[in-house]
Amino acid sequence: MKLCVVIPFYNHPDAIGSVVNQLLPYDLNIIIVDDGSGAQAKQSLLPLLQPPKVTLATRFLNGGKGAAVITGMREALKEGYTHVLQVDADGQHDLKKIPDLIKLSEQYPKRIISGMPVYDKSVPTSRKLWRYATHILVWIHTLSLEIKDSMCGFRIYPLQETLGVIDAREQFGQRMDFDIEILVRAHWADLHTIQLPVGVRYPLDGISHFQLFNDNFLITKLHIRLFFGMLVNSPKLMLRRALA
Repeated sequence: MKLCVVIPFYNHPDAIGSVVNQLLPYDLNIIIVDDGSGAQAKQSLLPLLQPPKVTLATRFLNGGKGAAVITGMREALKEGYTHVLQVDADGQHDLKKIPDLIKLSEQYPKRIISGMPVYDKSVPTSRKLWRYATHILVWIHTLSLEIKDSMCGFRIYPLQETLGVIDAREQFGQRMDFDIEILVRAHWADLHTIQLPVGVRYPLDGISHFQLFNDNFLITKLHIRLFFGMLVNSPKLMLRRALA
């Protein structure tokens, strides 16, 4: 298992330094994917670069979190990595859980290892309620309770298997819908997820790129597509449950 970190980055100049500094003690190479950030945010990345320890992949136009993660995955595969640890750039996740995620990934190298948020009081109640609605829909889409939380951006992905799921489709979620879609479609493809409780707080810099209307509209459309996908996949999913 050869693991690196991928950080999708879009305009978090005040948080990214803290995130990178918290990651350095784990002796993992880091790929920051700049997803078309503004000039000030781009400048904040330059002091952090320490090739080959910390490198930068640049997307010149903003494509969304999913697009940045996929770019990072392809870059990591090209550099010979077998797994990537996705870490959000806003500093909301408890990175002290990294050794636990890695231990699980070493034990189950062909599975996605994902954080399962444990919120503190800084997370808005409305965000938690929207997330819970998505959890219920994901249980319906997968005919399973395996995925307890599908929206946490703190995960280890096996690259070959995950990119296989992504490349099987002409279009894949490019924005906040990515985190949900990849876990559901991976489950359909028999690429399973193991989850670990992880502390979550509101972003260090107070910046959230979740757009209440636009992203919820995208996620609603995603759930409609996934529901019909579940109907197509339901015989396979029910047979899998019967044989388990």
